[in-house]
Amino acid sequence: MSAETPVQSVGTFTRLRLRFRDWRGHRPFWAGLFTLFGGVPIAYFPYATLKLGHMSIAMATTAGAGSLIIGVLLITLGLTMWFQQATRIFAGVASILLALVSLVVSNIGGFVVGFLLALVGGALALSWVPDKPQAEAGGRWRFPGGPSGNGAQKDTPEGAPEGTGTERPHPPYGTGGPGEADDARIEDHDRGHRVG
Repeated sequence: MSAETPVQSVGTFTRLRLRFRDWRGHRPFWAGLFTLFGGVPIAYFPYATLKLGHMSIAMATTAGAGSLIIGVLLITLGLTMWFQQATRIFAGVASILLALVSLVVSNIGGFVVGFLLALVGGALALSWVPDKPQAEAGGRWRFPGGPSGNGAQKDTPEGAPEGTGTERPHPPYGTGGPGEADDARIEDHDRGHRVG
């Protein structure tokens, strides 16, 4: 194998895993998953029939329809958190409220399992915040001196020699002039410019 040999492309599984990780990173994935899993026991237990040998145990309640509605709504809210991130606040609040209502309506919230999962999912949806855009490759701007400093300077790596092209050129305006009181300047923190 020589240095000019092209690198083999990554496998299908790796590509799918990376795409899924990217998809999961841009939405409240765990909030939706917990909420979705919280709706399953709430909707399932009122209609479940357990068999122990020849004996059947039915956990049907008079509010079976209410349990089914709460469970389906929680599953829908979990999917909404995945595919409509803009409604995550509404979905989180609705999940918490439905989890609390399920304590009374649905076998103590699906025997507390569905209640806890939906409650955690709603809380995660409320606390999730979208990522901020990545910083430019050139680095971030920092403001060392505040309003009375020398303006914005670009971050440079430790030990970098002067004149490597990583520092910001001096602005084309002078310091001092009519109207400035005690050399005070205001900096526009978005672009690093001083305004007199």
